[in-house]
Amino acid sequence: MKIITDSAIPFLKGRIPDSIEKEEFPGDEITSEKIKDAAAIVVRTRTKCNEGLLKDSSVKLIVTATIGTDHIDIPWCEKHGIKVKSAPGCNAPGVAQYVLASLFKSGFDIEKDTLGIIGYGNVGQKLAEWATQMGIRTLISDAPRQKAGNKDIDYKPLDFVLRNSDAVTLHVPLTKEGDFPTFHMIGKSQIGLLKQNCLLINSSRGGVVNEAELKEALKDGKIRAVTDTWENEPYIDSELLKLSFISTPHIAGYSYEGKKRATMMALEALEEYLEIKTNKADLFCNPKNTTITKKIIEDSYNPLEDSENLKNNPLDFETLRNTYNYRHEPLFS
Repeated sequence: MKIITDSAIPFLKGRIPDSIEKEEFPGDEITSEKIKDAAAIVVRTRTKCNEGLLKDSSVKLIVTATIGTDHIDIPWCEKHGIKVKSAPGCNAPGVAQYVLASLFKSGFDIEKDTLGIIGYGNVGQKLAEWATQMGIRTLISDAPRQKAGNKDIDYKPLDFVLRNSDAVTLHVPLTKEGDFPTFHMIGKSQIGLLKQNCLLINSSRGGVVNEAELKEALKDGKIRAVTDTWENEPYIDSELLKLSFISTPHIAGYSYEGKKRATMMALEALEEYLEIKTNKADLFCNPKNTTITKKIIEDSYNPLEDSENLKNNPLDFETLRNTYNYRHEPLFS
């Protein structure tokens, strides 16, 4: 049995049994030739898992150490008997930390301002939980969950949230099909609904926002932006980089604990589907039982430092991302 892994996945070395043949490569160097006789591949977002990669291979399991799966052609995999496992929720506290820290650096007032959360999955729920602990008023929109009959919260229409929030943060997958496609779900008309000086935060996927139309709004001074995810990563828009209040290299969820969770979930998937035993020691993360406060968030992370690094080194997007010094989440700091 052979397993191919992305060499940039942290905490993975030495955890797969020696009896298993293993090879690792940078994510964008995992090719059809290299995986043709592999039973499983463990990847990140840089490996495009589609027919071009998988056709004529022996791969039966794709494990991605990420919450997102838009780099995987899931319908093709399902049609050809390939299982796909991701790591949902692994980075939710890290992303919530990033969003809240960015809000506070922007001058967001927890007593007066309203936070709009678009998408109420693992990340949106953790963010809403922490915001509520701090007394922040939140408005939440998630059309798919609402249509599915979820009544766990008072869901609001997207337009209502956009009109009535002082900051809006996006936490949706990137999809182009189905009843609620998210590709360019935020464009000129949606931006036009936002309050003057509203802060728009995108730490989901770059394609969720129409970058050309966002840039026009930023030039006009209509709104401000925090941009962590970009449409053509790692080849990012240099103009948007300069116009955004905070610009970072897709590291919103890059916490030490989040990476441990992702690797543990990847190993669990390998165990389940390949019937092997891996070493998951020291991957379990138990946070302190403490109520989140503004001070805890601010003491744990300053996104302006990461923004300055990218703005000063725009061509080093991938290097800054791959060599990122994982920060600790607020309840571990």
